[in-house]
Amino acid sequence: MAFDIDMIKGVYANMAERVDKAREIVGKPLTLSEKILYAHLWDGTPTKAFVRGKDYVDFAPDRIACQDATAQMALLQFMQAGKPKVAVPTTVHCDHLIQAKSGAAADLKTANSTSAEVFDFLESVSNKYGIGFWKPGAGIIHQVVLENYAFPGGMMIGTDSHTVNAGGLGMVAIGVGGADAVDVMAGMAWELKFPKLIGVRLTGKISGWTAPKDVILKVAEILTVKGGTGAIVEYFGPGAKALSCTGKGTICNMGAEIGATTSTFGYDDSMERYLRATDRSDVADAANKVREYLTADEEVYANPEQYFDQVIDIDLSKLNPLLNGPFTPDLSTPVGKEMTKKATENDWPMQVEWGLIGSCTNSSYEDLSRASSIAQQALDKKLKTKAEFGINPGSEQVRFTAERDGILGIFEKLDAKIFTNACGPCIGQWARYSDPKNAPKNSIVHSFNRNFAKRADGNPNTHAFVASPEITAAIAIAGRLDFNPMTDTLINEDGEEVRFEEPTGWELPPKGFEVEDAGYLAPKEDGSSVKVVVDPTSERLQLLDPFEPIQNESLQNVKLLIKAFGKCTTDHISMAGPWLRFRGHLDNIANNTLIGAVNAFNQKTNLVKNQLTGEYEGVPDTQRAYKAKGIKSMVVGDHNYGEGSSREHAAMQPRHLGVAAVLVKSFARIHETNLKKQGMLALTFANENDYELIQEDDTFNFVDIADFAPDTPLTIEIVHADGSKDTIKANHTYNDAQIGWFREGSALNVIKKQNAA
Repeated sequence: MAFDIDMIKGVYANMAERVDKAREIVGKPLTLSEKILYAHLWDGTPTKAFVRGKDYVDFAPDRIACQDATAQMALLQFMQAGKPKVAVPTTVHCDHLIQAKSGAAADLKTANSTSAEVFDFLESVSNKYGIGFWKPGAGIIHQVVLENYAFPGGMMIGTDSHTVNAGGLGMVAIGVGGADAVDVMAGMAWELKFPKLIGVRLTGKISGWTAPKDVILKVAEILTVKGGTGAIVEYFGPGAKALSCTGKGTICNMGAEIGATTSTFGYDDSMERYLRATDRSDVADAANKVREYLTADEEVYANPEQYFDQVIDIDLSKLNPLLNGPFTPDLSTPVGKEMTKKATENDWPMQVEWGLIGSCTNSSYEDLSRASSIAQQALDKKLKTKAEFGINPGSEQVRFTAERDGILGIFEKLDAKIFTNACGPCIGQWARYSDPKNAPKNSIVHSFNRNFAKRADGNPNTHAFVASPEITAAIAIAGRLDFNPMTDTLINEDGEEVRFEEPTGWELPPKGFEVEDAGYLAPKEDGSSVKVVVDPTSERLQLLDPFEPIQNESLQNVKLLIKAFGKCTTDHISMAGPWLRFRGHLDNIANNTLIGAVNAFNQKTNLVKNQLTGEYEGVPDTQRAYKAKGIKSMVVGDHNYGEGSSREHAAMQPRHLGVAAVLVKSFARIHETNLKKQGMLALTFANENDYELIQEDDTFNFVDIADFAPDTPLTIEIVHADGSKDTIKANHTYNDAQIGWFREGSALNVIKKQNAA
């Protein structure tokens, strides 16, 4: 039986009335995305049509999911909200703080020891406030959500950008910062700009070596890392219906890499099969009663150009396996000759040292079974694996079932390391090198979602390529980036030429799923007696003090902290990896603020000019010097600033250190919202060329900040070191409520004020 089945039935009970009313108001057939959005309005039944990409709308999500790294700060904030219990079903999943090194048993034991303080804190807070808790080793948040909580037509938010994975079960599931989650936990509405809609029509059918992963790798090539910003991507067509539910999840998961608000599919037979296989026949039965409301109206998919802002066509029958990378998830190359050519021209290391299978993107039973079919062929054909293998099952249920069915044993015969059911290398939790910064140039292939520099192992010289699990397995066995398993042969131990046959696998386990201990702990019905203790001397956890409002007068004589050059992701602003241990201690983790960003004036990282001394220092050190003098500072950046993870630390850390404003050419959606939530100014150049005006010793005056208002650009006077001045305009997307967050110091301050009233 499903968790929260009464809540799910309640959503379905309102679905028909709300969708029918929305269709009447909009005056045309509706996409699935629109049906779910209009069915989840905070005010209930729709009363007006919203303008895509313009109107801010209040929504009422059905549930929240948090992973351990982001849950710490989210729950520390929730503890300030003055509420006895979360207002909507919420779960916490311990999957980020487990480092991959020796193997599952040893690594989990180490994590439970080194992070015991954090796990105990999360468990006690969950128990106190009515939050479901998934223990370390239970699985990766998004796979666990797909197996237990996702349901067609639902809306959820999660404090991780890959929350979008639940779109594989027909949800609108959106990654947010912790402050957004706190709003909903506290019983407030959740605000989102009504998304634009991108339709992806899938025709034909996947076969052979091509996998669902290749669909999103192709979409990433087409749309790039920012082409989906502000939009929901809705997949449809006969090719979509032919995909498995977990295959759909893979596609939705990597929608985060194109900046999409989320991605989703209409409810179909594969979703019903998955619900029933994961002991949720009650959800399937309820969904079937409103089935027509859980996919788009027929007219939409028949004539998509009339209903979507953009339509992309992909013929799955013609789609070939792809490798995306290195250093960005949208640089797409077909396996084989084209990769040989491109790798040679760009001096990418041709030898592959590791093949990694798993992560929240590709760690289902189906993924492991298809990859194991290649591993079994290697054993049968007497092939020695040239690269090392690492496997991260998505959940304890998947791991237990895969072990029962012999799938993990096949990998172990090839000396693969079976890591914990956790994120591991995908989020930098991989003890591959003792000195990552000085590690050698190399290539790895993985079935993860992101491959930014230093992402997996901390080594800036690791060239990481994203592929399907089956292609990852084949290339790892061959040990060559240019290997094409569809055409190339390998020499086995007997000196014979052998070739791989097409991968095979199971959509769902033939003998059903099985697990002894899934790792779930239910909270107390009444948690008022539970004590949450945070040691004031802890280096891992720190109770929060509210942010003070940024006053108008402090926005004069603002110093430039850094002018970031090129790509500046949340990994550059607040690195993961070893820094994850400080995610619950704002002051300690602030010591990594922007240390990965490239200074435009010297092309170096973590070396900026301290305008008070004229010396060059680390970014956090320079900012702490400004803070000690009561001086606010500003960060300047390029396009898609803050792409990547949803981590709100990338906003909270600069705020904590005294950064008042971030001025860039464009923002990634989640990061822009996170900055707003923390009471900062998130601004974009009205004229992108004004980026070139910014000099190293600049001081900024916010001339008309007293008149800060929606739809009105701000004027910034730039004072250069020689006394000359430039005046520029900065655009923003703040509405009245968000300006209220700024004036009060943060969105959380507003919630506390409302609760106290």
